[in-house]
Amino acid sequence: MADLDANNNAAELMGLVRTSMPFGKYKGTLLADLPVYYLEWFARKGMPKGKLGTQLDLVLTLKSNGLDHILRQLKDLDDGQG
Repeated sequence: MADLDANNNAAELMGLVRTSMPFGKYKGTLLADLPVYYLEWFARKGMPKGKLGTQLDLVLTLKSNGLDHILRQLKDLDDGQG
């Protein structure tokens, strides 16, 4: 069960560096590359429903807690595989 959870968490994190914003001012920008002020705006106004909202909230949490180096490492790892 723990392996399944770890795989799901890894897939969720990799999704942040593979998924682009589908609309708005930053359409086409990877979620991991969105600026904090934009993510904070969503947090104030209400995150989108569903998976996108969850992903945006996770990016905001990581960046707000000084963990954006994790996103950079994941991007580097993903670039090395592509």
